[in-house]
Amino acid sequence: MGLTRAEVLRKMEEIIEFSGLGDFIDQPLRTYSSGMIMRLGFSVVASLDPEILLIDEVLAVGDMEFQKKCMDKMKGFKENGVTIVFVSHGLNDVLAICDRVVWIENHQVRMMGSAEEVVNSYANPN
Repeated sequence: MGLTRAEVLRKMEEIIEFSGLGDFIDQPLRTYSSGMIMRLGFSVVASLDPEILLIDEVLAVGDMEFQKKCMDKMKGFKENGVTIVFVSHGLNDVLAICDRVVWIENHQVRMMGSAEEVVNSYANPN
C-alpha cells in the first residue's frame, strides 16, 4: 500500500487494536478464517489516509461491535471528504454511508439517484 516498513511498524498497534484479533495476531495468516482476514484487512485500511475507498460487503463479517467500528470509521472518512464506493445489500448501511446509489440487477443499472430514493424503490419494487 505504499507504506515504508517504519510506517507500518508505527501503525501496527493501532491496526491490531482496531482488528480486535488480540492473541491471534501472531498466528500465521494461513490459519485465519475469512472473517479474521477481513477484520485485519479493514483495520489496515482504517489506519490509512485514503483519497478513495472501495468497500465490498466488509460489514458482513465480524460481530456487532466490529461492524459498528467499521461504520464509524467509514462515516469519519466520509466527513473528511474521502470518496467511498460501497457495495452492500444492507439497506440501513447504504443509507448511513451513501449520498448517491446505483442499483444494479442482472448486470444492468436499474436505478441511480439519491440514497433515499433508490433504497425506497429497492425495498418496495413495483
